[in-house]
Amino acid sequence: MIPTPTAPDRPFRQGGFATLTEALDFAAGGPTGVNLYGLRGELMLALPYAELRARARALAARLLAAGLKPLDRVGLVAETDTDFVVAFFACQYARITPAPLPLPAPLGGREAYVEQIGRMLGSAKASAVFGPEALIPWLQDAAKVAGAGLVARVQDLPEAPAADLPAPVADDPCYVQFSSGSTRHPTGVLCTHRALMANALASTQGGLQVTPADRALSWLPLYHDMGLVGFLLMPLSAQMSIDLMPTGAFVRRPLLWLDLMSKNKATISYSPTFGYELCARRGDGSREGLDLSAWRVAGCGGDMVRPTPLLNFAERYAPAGFRQEAFVASYGMAEATLGLSMSPLGQGLRYDVLDVDRMERDGVAAAAESAGRTRAFVRCGPALPQHELQVRDEAGAVLPERQIGRIFARGPGLMREYFANPEATAAVLSADGWLDTGDLGFLIDGEIVPTGRAKDLILLNGRNVWPQDLEWSAESEIEKLRSGDVAAFSVDRDEGEQLVVLVQARVSDRDARQALADDVAALLRARHGVEAQVELVGAHALPQTSSGKLSRSKARALYLAGAFKAEEPA
Repeated sequence: MIPTPTAPDRPFRQGGFATLTEALDFAAGGPTGVNLYGLRGELMLALPYAELRARARALAARLLAAGLKPLDRVGLVAETDTDFVVAFFACQYARITPAPLPLPAPLGGREAYVEQIGRMLGSAKASAVFGPEALIPWLQDAAKVAGAGLVARVQDLPEAPAADLPAPVADDPCYVQFSSGSTRHPTGVLCTHRALMANALASTQGGLQVTPADRALSWLPLYHDMGLVGFLLMPLSAQMSIDLMPTGAFVRRPLLWLDLMSKNKATISYSPTFGYELCARRGDGSREGLDLSAWRVAGCGGDMVRPTPLLNFAERYAPAGFRQEAFVASYGMAEATLGLSMSPLGQGLRYDVLDVDRMERDGVAAAAESAGRTRAFVRCGPALPQHELQVRDEAGAVLPERQIGRIFARGPGLMREYFANPEATAAVLSADGWLDTGDLGFLIDGEIVPTGRAKDLILLNGRNVWPQDLEWSAESEIEKLRSGDVAAFSVDRDEGEQLVVLVQARVSDRDARQALADDVAALLRARHGVEAQVELVGAHALPQTSSGKLSRSKARALYLAGAFKAEEPA
């Protein structure tokens, strides 16, 4: 079996599609397609777009014959496999709205997963849910809670004759996307075909400048917007061949990502910072046969872009042909379909080293001029074509450049609403189309620089303290710690706001654990002038979002619920 080709001479069209099905209909006229890989990097299936289209249309008829109706919602467990990919597009041809659902967490139990999926299905008012055989009993329990009537594997649906399928229109819902960490009160982002096609065009034409010679590759989960939209739907809209490996394969063997990039000569791939960091820790560019010279867009997104790990990756893999200029820092979110900005191609990482004291005290992004506390912030580029970005103060006034405030966005790629949740929609989306992203940041030379989530900001003694600063200091300066090992947040005490820092410890010796806690507290005191209550937790105890980044809010909730008390050694 060989993967579908890159095919630089294929039929090529960017934009002009009203719906996702129109984009697939056009892509089916060429030789490109989706290639699905297994946990060891083996090619499991090469699915040309023509075959994907045929399978999706046949399954669409079976969905409708099973009693589902146009504009119904269905949950789809988003495993990186044929069933999910075909079912997602079958829903499009049947005018049914899919809601991609996460897989169980590696160390999570049945009860937590059933509760999470039940809430998501209930939020989406789903009529059915489909998933792999091993999860059917769990999905049945979740469906009972949510009132979803049909639970099955898609291949178990009864056969149905070919039927006239209802053609979707541009303003139809395309999918419901649950944003990262949506567990307790899940809010499903409703994205229309029109918004998807607009954001796809802005990204592939204006941001990435895709050509027929491009090929996409991803290990990102398909239940997250960067995986689903960025590396299934958008590449399809530009008729690219796509290579998809399971997220679990990357977690077990991260260098498989680079091996496939080399083998297939992929040109576009994205990862949060931790993905590059993990590969830099596990290997380098000296391995025989590794060739990353075709990689022209090494995207960074999904979390705060940190320059040091990325530059380390570039240095370690330079012998394999990787170029630092390939890095493209990006900013976006599910509420904007995916992308809002991308840094200019071919320029690599561009960052500004700022005075942290002035940021905390005055809300100003001033260049560091002394040996005081500093931090590098990466520029994530100007707004994509047809999109706008503003930074506003608490009163809603637009701030000048280098003033830190709340980021607002507007453009054709924004969500229509949080599905069936008008109150949540009204809280973030204004009548004139501006989205309150919930992020803090500033503009510099017309480019956006995110600095963190507004809800995570810690107020200590009149100072605005960014938890990322505290976490990164500990992770980068204490040898025993890795990226993602630290979570910082504040809690209300009778005596005032208390800074709590959770630290994942891989040692069991009591003295070694105490030394680690003391080292973290001393470092934060010296570097940031803060007194922290440092609590050690288990090696894999800190929760992550669906994109693999730290869920600070969930860590705080678990801490307040007493979930980490058992982590202390006996």
